[in-house]
Amino acid sequence: MPAAPADLLHRLRDELGAAAEILDDSTLARALYSTDASIYRIPPAVVAHPRTRDEVVALVRAALAVGMPITVRGAGTSCAGNAVGPGLVIDVSRHLTTIHSLDPTTRTAVVDPGVVQESLQQAAKPHGLRLGPDPSTSTRCTVGGMIGNNACGPRALGYGRMSDNVVALEIITGTGEILHLGTDDLPELRDLVAGNLGTIRTQFGRFGRQVSGYSMEHLLPEKGFNLPKFFAGTEGTLGIILSATVQLAPDAPERVMVALGYATMADAGDDISNLLPFRPTACEGLDRRIVDVVVAKRGADAVGRLPAGDGWMFIELVGDDPAEVRGRAEALLAAAASVEGWVVEDPLHVAALWQVRADGAGLAGVSLADPAYPGWEDAAVPPEHLGNYLRDFDALLERHGLHALPYGHFGDGCVHARIDFPLTSEGGAARYRAFVVEAAQLVASHGGSMSGEHGDGRARSELLQYMYTPEALELFGAVKEIFDPGNLLNPGVLVDPAPVDADVRAVAITSSPLNLSHPQFVSEVHRCSGVGKCIADNTGSGGVMCPSFQATRNEKDSTRGRSRVLQEMVNGTLIGGWRSPEVHAALDLCLSCKGCARDCPTGVDMAAYKARVTHETWKGRLRPRNHYALGWLPRWGRMITTVPGLGALVNIVGQTPGLGRLLRFSAGVDARRDIPRFSGRSARRQLAAHMATAHAAPAVAAASKGPVLVWVDSFSDCFESTTFAATVQVLVRLGWEPQVLERTACCGLTWISTGQLDGAKRQLRTAAAELAPVVARGIPIIGLEPSCTAVWRSDAPELLPDDKNVAALDGTVLTLAEFLAKDDDFVAPDLSGHTIVAQPHCHHASVIGWQADAALLAATGADVVRVGGCCGLAGNFGVEIGHHEVSVAVFEHDLLPAITEAGPEAIVLADGFSCQTQLTSLANRDSMSLAELLATH
Repeated sequence: MPAAPADLLHRLRDELGAAAEILDDSTLARALYSTDASIYRIPPAVVAHPRTRDEVVALVRAALAVGMPITVRGAGTSCAGNAVGPGLVIDVSRHLTTIHSLDPTTRTAVVDPGVVQESLQQAAKPHGLRLGPDPSTSTRCTVGGMIGNNACGPRALGYGRMSDNVVALEIITGTGEILHLGTDDLPELRDLVAGNLGTIRTQFGRFGRQVSGYSMEHLLPEKGFNLPKFFAGTEGTLGIILSATVQLAPDAPERVMVALGYATMADAGDDISNLLPFRPTACEGLDRRIVDVVVAKRGADAVGRLPAGDGWMFIELVGDDPAEVRGRAEALLAAAASVEGWVVEDPLHVAALWQVRADGAGLAGVSLADPAYPGWEDAAVPPEHLGNYLRDFDALLERHGLHALPYGHFGDGCVHARIDFPLTSEGGAARYRAFVVEAAQLVASHGGSMSGEHGDGRARSELLQYMYTPEALELFGAVKEIFDPGNLLNPGVLVDPAPVDADVRAVAITSSPLNLSHPQFVSEVHRCSGVGKCIADNTGSGGVMCPSFQATRNEKDSTRGRSRVLQEMVNGTLIGGWRSPEVHAALDLCLSCKGCARDCPTGVDMAAYKARVTHETWKGRLRPRNHYALGWLPRWGRMITTVPGLGALVNIVGQTPGLGRLLRFSAGVDARRDIPRFSGRSARRQLAAHMATAHAAPAVAAASKGPVLVWVDSFSDCFESTTFAATVQVLVRLGWEPQVLERTACCGLTWISTGQLDGAKRQLRTAAAELAPVVARGIPIIGLEPSCTAVWRSDAPELLPDDKNVAALDGTVLTLAEFLAKDDDFVAPDLSGHTIVAQPHCHHASVIGWQADAALLAATGADVVRVGGCCGLAGNFGVEIGHHEVSVAVFEHDLLPAITEAGPEAIVLADGFSCQTQLTSLANRDSMSLAELLATH
């Protein structure tokens, strides 16, 4: 009888001794690693983050000694369920990230298994080299994971699969033995291969994307019994990588794109064999379904001009000689059986077309009427069969009443598709099984592979019986016996497979009480597909997600990690209910920046989920004091600034050491934070004074364009700032007549961020009603504070979907830059020779979009440095007790390096009150809003 999990854990700790400190069997850790990017859920018994190679060896040997299953995880982005297991999960991505050597002469690199591919690419780039395969997750996938799944990507035609780029491996097997694949011999495996040469030669290595099962062809005598190549794609079932030597390839300098249009995508598939002799590096196919999704989500301008047809191929050719590459492109174009085609000349057009492909791939899984899932997402057939396979695949979907948006690496015959399996409906798992079995039989009939690059995992291992003979499957078992006789390395995968419909995560949703009481919330938190873009550093390209993870590098602080914990709360097996400590530990360091709402491919909005969880947790209960102090800040601000002299008194108290500390403590504010100074007069009084001065000046013309409402939020009204005055000045100069509301109209942002959603709704209804007459009269509205302006475009319509006044405000409250873009008289000032370091407020970038500001600043002629990420203050987050260190770390990740590099002469631009406050308090650096920049120049 197997030992109980608690006993196993106790014995595992005893085996490890002092190294047991790297084990984490907390409920939170188990929840974080209960699933990967697949449809499967298997909570582990314990998680480990080894810091050294020796700790990996110790972990593996200890787990083998006590009989505990072992699964290795890199980025955790497996789509097939390769990275979940019931025992010990070893995550190599946190610490094992060293590039030990990079030799430009031999074009090789020796790396830890947790090295992210993009890190290796950046190290190799100065030498004109790259690691060839380029999966879409290259910014976070690890080299060890790439070897495990035999990763490919769109440019495998030119650079090969991962197996083609592995030189040597150091592994530890299921016997605890350390092997050096590339130098060590395995006589037992040699004998096994020698006795099965006929099976191997007839069933393996038939075409490039045959990655399902073990790649036995690499062990043939004529292939040199190449153990490193064979090991790629074994999915952690034969050994665990300790170190990898990989081949690097020269990156050819000349690139040409050919765009081809066909009547259908299947017709494009028919033509692929005709085009391969021209040696394309990439050959990507898609059809009208994908393009329509991109247009719907991004607009027609995001697509631009395409060749005639309803199916397309984008083909890349590379080389060293421009004339040779161009000639090859022209010859390919002449040979193509397309409706229309071009050699694409304009680099911007090339980039736009590749972006259509990239956007389409990201949107394909979230653009159907019902949720789409992996499971049958990367099958491959020999390229000469691709056209017929695509037709049969569409017919199969139709027979089963399912939908997908197929696309893929047509040069390799690999087709990607996320399918709307009815997993949460009655009998959903059975319908899923019925489809994938028939799909497996279809692929096998075309001589194809169950997987073309993601691996088999739990999604397809059981289906290998339709692709391979019993003799081949027995051979897999014999190989497994040599490397892992106890079947403890990733059990249930490839050999003795788990049923494809077992442990399906979404099935459990149907029986969750939360699914009955909060179905919308349950649906939303399951948007996360686990592909892990949130654990990549997105800020270099202007992204925001996920600032807290960038600061801590802890999975619980990523958007994906938080989603997993919320999904486990819905499941209810590990985590129970809104008030569970694991849920609040995962959400605690979420800055509510809304970066995920824009940057996450599936549109996760963790800020909204955090607000909902906080609301449900404290509903009807006495809340923490900071909810009243900071959540009701607009209320306190109005009271302080309305009573004559009170603002000045509070400012003095805030600066007095003893009293200031007491004031901070009572408000739940960290003692190291400064309290912002309250304003001496309201915006209404400022406007009256400014307009009187402006109309008295003979150089200023009377207003001629009509009124414009400057919607003054609570931050702008209650705290010291010159942004409002500067905005009025800019508008008056352009001939507008600025106005403000007679009564307060608060958007309820601080109520939202502290999870007081009923109070937020009351604030929003009142504010929308105050603004309704302005909207009805057609008066333009300009918001000052970006986070408050963004509320009308995200939180307000979500919280009050049936309120007509709120609906009328969606997209009506403009930023200053958006408003000025509509004014033909506005001319940007000449700031040539200046450097502007611009920190877009995270809500501005993520919800509103910063395009209008970027265009305005570009027109000034200044050198503009746009900072990605978040400033780290994020409203009330950074001032709260317990958040200061993370707030500072977020600030130091992007914003501080940017202003330091730009130097003291640079103009620092920040519209957000939080951003300005953070700059002042942490860097002693003054900044100005866009209005102040325009008013002073």
